[in-house]
Amino acid sequence: MVQLRKFEVEQWMDTYETTPNVLNVAETCCSSISIDELSRLSGDKHDPAHIPTDRRLTYGSIRGSSALRQSVAHLCSDTSRHCLTEDNVIITQGAINANFLVLYSLVGPGDHVVCAYPTYQQLYSVPVSLGADVSLWVLRSDAGYLPGIDDLRSLIRANTKMIIINNPNNPTGAVIPTKLLEQIAALAQERDIILMSDEVYRPLFHNGHDNPNSTPPATALDYEKIIVTGSMSKAFALAGIRIGWIASRDRDIMETLATARDYTTISVSQLDDHIAGYALSSPVRDRLLERNVALAANNLSLLKHFVDTHNDICQWTRPSAGTTAFIQFRVNGRPVDDVAFCKDLLKKTRVLLCPGSLCFGGGKDFLGFVRVGYACDTAVLQEALVKLDGYVRDTWYTGKDTKLVNNDE
Repeated sequence: MVQLRKFEVEQWMDTYETTPNVLNVAETCCSSISIDELSRLSGDKHDPAHIPTDRRLTYGSIRGSSALRQSVAHLCSDTSRHCLTEDNVIITQGAINANFLVLYSLVGPGDHVVCAYPTYQQLYSVPVSLGADVSLWVLRSDAGYLPGIDDLRSLIRANTKMIIINNPNNPTGAVIPTKLLEQIAALAQERDIILMSDEVYRPLFHNGHDNPNSTPPATALDYEKIIVTGSMSKAFALAGIRIGWIASRDRDIMETLATARDYTTISVSQLDDHIAGYALSSPVRDRLLERNVALAANNLSLLKHFVDTHNDICQWTRPSAGTTAFIQFRVNGRPVDDVAFCKDLLKKTRVLLCPGSLCFGGGKDFLGFVRVGYACDTAVLQEALVKLDGYVRDTWYTGKDTKLVNNDE
């Protein structure tokens, strides 16, 4: 039987996000958008999201509709490098299903996997459950959480099957720059290793979703054995439709994934597929991303003000993309007990954060860190930061609760 470790961040959210009147700044999706709001982005006042009411709700296209796969192919392309077609895309039930399908299909006993760390726990726990050996490629705060190519080279073995990155990164919000991404791909190609890039937060770059200087999707690089996963949940504010995807230019990889997918998914919902295709159509896509980039950038400025105000106890690397920030709280030079802190904060203020050591560090790394999801409704973030400000002043500036300081660093 496959043995899976407890998925700490999902268990944490499942336990606490339904707290009555919670101020949820642990959530990582852009503030959700309604069908009516989505329709208004297109300028069409007559047919919300163009949902046909006379369509029979039978199974949809097995790999996803042609229209949706073409739109995803566009997202995963770079016209100055390599462009994908719909044949390079498989639609899945969310990015979590996309990631699982890739790992389940391509990794097994005897394989070695290198995974960037910290990242979403699924990306390294699932390979372990499948019998693979996993080496964590540690991202360091003093390097802006950018992966070191020399570190990667030292981790690769003769049996390394896959290198896994998360770009933009969850929880740090760091983006691997183009030159470094190209070096990673070149090293993977040199050793004939699959490169998997979870790009669920792409293209929510804070300098603009269509900025020509932004890092390209990994599938646009000069190596075919690259896999990109993504979804409508984070950057596109449509978590409720549960649409994700896998993209790769490698035909053998895509056929392997399609074969395994037959055992888990016949098709995604026709309605979900249709809404996703509508959201990714022009000009809806650009207007939706403009909305979400503006929301993330504005809210990040509010969070920055909090960190700057409390820079004697807060340390971070400011995110450059995505919706999450990784902040360490230290009192008298020692990291706080982030799990006790988050529980006490929720109990006293209704503000929900994710403890870093529990949800991203296996209970031993990233002591004192919390993940903040700042792309919620601005009013929610503002109220949460006011309450967080009051809490830290009352708790640590008075020295009232030294028990929340971690003495096991």
